[in-house]
Formats: sequence, C-alpha cells, structure tokens
Amino acid sequence: MKLLDRFNRGVSRFLYNHPRFGIPRLMLYLIIGNGLVYLFSLMDRTGMLAWYLCLAPDRLLKGEVWRLVTFVFVPQTSGIWLIIELYFYYMIGTTLERAWGAGKFTVYYLCGMVITVVYGILASLITGRSLMLTGSYLSLSMFFVYATLWPDNQILLFFFIPVKVKWLAWFEAAVFLITMILGRTLLPLAGLANYFLFCGSSLLASLKFFRTRNRGQARPFRRNMNRAQNGQNAQTYTRKCAVCGRTDTDHPELEFRYCSQCVGYHCFCADHIHSHVHFTEP
Repeated sequence: MKLLDRFNRGVSRFLYNHPRFGIPRLMLYLIIGNGLVYLFSLMDRTGMLAWYLCLAPDRLLKGEVWRLVTFVFVPQTSGIWLIIELYFYYMIGTTLERAWGAGKFTVYYLCGMVITVVYGILASLITGRSLMLTGSYLSLSMFFVYATLWPDNQILLFFFIPVKVKWLAWFEAAVFLITMILGRTLLPLAGLANYFLFCGSSLLASLKFFRTRNRGQARPFRRNMNRAQNGQNAQTYTRKCAVCGRTDTDHPELEFRYCSQCVGYHCFCADHIHSHVHFTEP
C-alpha cells in the first residue's frame, strides 16, 4: 500500500511540476479513432487492416513501431454493439477526466498502454507464440476505476434496466477470472495492473474499513469523546486524510480538501481526493 501511495504521490508531483501535461478530450480522440478503423475495416476485403494495427510483439521487434500506438484504436465489436460500447466508454472516460483532470487521465491511459506492451513482449518471448493484442482490457480497467470511485451510480443496462455500477463491476471481475482460467492467459491481469496502480490503495483502505466495521472493532463514538475530553486523544492537527491518515501537522506541504460527494464531512489529501471510495454513511 505504501508503494502505491508513493507511486500516486509521484504522479501528483509530476503533474504539479508540469501543469500543461495531458491531452484534453483524450477519450473523444480514442472513440473517433475506433470508429474510423471500423469504417475502413468495412471497406477492407482482405481483413488485413486490423492485423496491421494490432499489437503483435513479434512484428514490433521487426521494426513495426506504429503498433505501439495503433492497437488502442482497434475495436472488438461491430454494428450496434460497437456504438453502445463506444458511447459507454466515452461516458466513463470523460467523467474520469473531469474528476482527475486531463493530465492524470492521460498518465493513466499511457501507463496502461505501456503495461500492455510489456506484457505482450514478455509473453511472446516466453511462450514463443505470436500474439495479437488490442486495448480492450485497458478500456475495461477504466470501468473498474469508475466503479471504485462511484460504486452506487446507476446505469441503464440495455437502456431500460437500472443497475448499480458496483454489481456490473463484480460481474466483469468474474468474467475476467473465467477468461484467465479457460483461456490460460494473464492478459486480464495486465489490464487490471493499471487499475491497481491508481486505485489499489483506495480499494484496500475501503476493504479494511468495512472489515473493521463489520467485526465491531471500530471505537464507539462516546468512548472517543470521553478520551478527547480527558486529554488522552488530543488532536494536534486540523485536517486528516480519511484514506492514508496523513495530517496537516505531519505533512504541512500537502493540500487537504473535503469531498462534496461523500455523506458527512470527510477530509482527504491531494493524493486521494479524486481516487477514494465515497462514504455512503456519516
């Protein structure tokens, strides 16, 4: 967890030092690219266009370096399902960009691309097989981030069935597990690695919070009040992050904010204000 916090602090420090870094409306460009590739594929009778754009590590090592970028523009579905998929990912991507900022969202997507490329090269070298990879699992990882930050948001499944995002996330996690078992591949983990880098600390902190609460280990409110009155629990700080526990006294260089989407008053540091699990109870 400390390594994940250190990584996210490094990302925040980099973005602070480079405020202009990032590609605004990145998801829009990705959606347009996927749509154009699909349209051109309809006119490609040889079926070679997608092959030339996919991430093929063996071809990459032979100098076809454009595959480092073009594999994220290869769609996995077609027809009406492609339209639904592109709309869904556009909604998720733009929401994350508004919450994180263009810089952090760009870093997230670039890290996912790098992880996919590294996995593809290593898997090809170890197994000796020719692989054809796309950015499908990278897009799915964005959905898990969305479900972590806003688990109780509802979407209309098939445009008329209201379902909370967290239940769809559990379903996708089960699909990931089945894919790894039946397909004997670790590619879904490569897609999830990017998710854990940016949301792992928040996820672990929320799981620890719920486990502690369910076991009845949380200190009663009255006991805390009595200890505070007796000077046993005197606070020497004014703000404390609800995720990592850092205070403005121990880390005066940090910026602390209150989350308007959490129930109650919960303070978070700059590293977790946009990547925490929202409190649903005071």
